[in-house]
Amino acid sequence: MPGIAPAPPRDFYVDRDGVRLRYRDEGAGFAVVFLHGWALDLDIWEPQAAALRAGYRVIRLDRRGFGSSTGVPSLVDDAADLQALCRHLQLQRIALVGMSQGARVALHTASVAPAMVACLVLDGPPRIAAANARREPQDLPYEDYRRLAQTRGMSAFRREWLRHPLATLVTDDAAARELLARIVARYPGKDLIDPLPAPSLITTPAAVRCIVPPVLVIGGALDIDSRKQAADELTQALPRAERAEIPNAGHLCNLDNPQAYTSALRNFLEHSMIARTQL
Repeated sequence: MPGIAPAPPRDFYVDRDGVRLRYRDEGAGFAVVFLHGWALDLDIWEPQAAALRAGYRVIRLDRRGFGSSTGVPSLVDDAADLQALCRHLQLQRIALVGMSQGARVALHTASVAPAMVACLVLDGPPRIAAANARREPQDLPYEDYRRLAQTRGMSAFRREWLRHPLATLVTDDAAARELLARIVARYPGKDLIDPLPAPSLITTPAAVRCIVPPVLVIGGALDIDSRKQAADELTQALPRAERAEIPNAGHLCNLDNPQAYTSALRNFLEHSMIARTQL
């Protein structure tokens, strides 16, 4: 009936090796799976889920150790968790969207499970040649953040993290800023507090060159230079990649300029799906 607000999205859970993973599953159509970045959770995709669920099946996952998912963060386990979720939902082919650190998981998944990924979106990806997925000194002073969290607590870390260019919004939109603040406030910091580093996840340049699905490499026009360079390098390395820069947006371009971001994403999904049906 007119005037009745839609019901809030429902949380679902799937268990894998003793870890409970939260996800949301909305809409109908071809499945689009979203993976968030570091210190975030599935709520970061609220603008895109609201815009796309009328035409697609939108699936969002809290990566292990983030949001309401249990376990300790691990990029290696993230890739396996994603494949387990797709098996649980009986999804044989998906469009896969990965943001920042989540882009590394998405890229690796397209490399090791090519039959599953119909098309790929890499949002603000890190450098592919990084020797350790958790250490990116040009972008992210991870060890400094570990020491801060361990000595002064998570509240001190959160205040410092929200000043970093990778976590700073360009937009003045109050709702976007409140959403980001709520998400970061929920970040439990298990990977900062845990004294043992998780295994790294490395996708080699040679593996990248073998990824055949269409790829959209997307990022904010005001993102930091190293991420813009990484995006350009990936676009050159991938066989079927196109590049999109979102105006008036930084690293979290899906919140800074959600209309332009979602429009670029929808256009890519539509022409990728058309190409897929013609294969």
